[in-house]
This record gives sequence, structure tokens and C-alpha cells, in this order.
Amino acid sequence: MELSVYPKVKDPSMVGEYPALAKAGGGYVWDEVLEYRVWCHPEEGDDYYYAFEDCETALECSLEECGAESPLALVLQKEYIDESEPGEYVHVKEERITEWPIEFLGRPRRNERTIPNFMSPDAPSNKLDILRGTVGKNA
Repeated sequence: MELSVYPKVKDPSMVGEYPALAKAGGGYVWDEVLEYRVWCHPEEGDDYYYAFEDCETALECSLEECGAESPLALVLQKEYIDESEPGEYVHVKEERITEWPIEFLGRPRRNERTIPNFMSPDAPSNKLDILRGTVGKNA
């Protein structure tokens, strides 16, 4: 059996129990995946989503369901990086839940050094390399 390239959800019993409304994107780092979502936009009626405990099933749904978007990951950020102005970064030490494109999960999970390395005056000129795991102690 092939292992998923996408992270497992934190608690499969909670899938579908999280609020529909969440922040959208941002924050640069992730701690946990809470669920995978496929939002559907029918021509008539209200938008709705399906929640899944694995990304592969969400991908299948997005291809089969009429009016479906690509899957999103509902992620927990225990702390994150705010960039309200281009190039101006602030380390925010509070939890939030946000929806991310699944491609963002290709970044390594945040560890205790990810944000300090990113914020360091000694960070490489392309700080995103730290988040990608290609430089620094996050690799």
C-alpha cells in the first residue's frame, strides 16, 4: 500500500466538526492538518463543502462533484508569521485555523526553530527557503 504524500489529520474523529468559516491562507507555517475540504458552488443554492480525513479522497471528490473546487487543507497554526506589508514580518504567538491550498503542505511542518530562523537577522536573503526546508535547521 502506498503511503499518502499528504499529512494525516490530527484527529480523524473531529473531521467535519470544525466551523465552516476559517481564515484563508497566510501565516507561512503549519502545525497540524485538521481536515481536508472540497468546497462546492452549485449554480443554484448555497455553497457547501465535504470534509475528509485524507487528501486522496478529497482529490477524488473534487474531480467527480459538479461545481467543486480543488481540495483545501484546514490547518491549525499554533503560531505564525504575519506579513501585513510586503517584506514586513511579525511573529504572532496565538492559535488560528485557516484554509490552505494543499500544495502549501509541501513545506515542512513548523518546528521550534522555523520562525526564529526566519526572523533572524542572519536569515538568507530569500527567507522562504527556510520555510521550504532547503536551508537552516528546519531542513
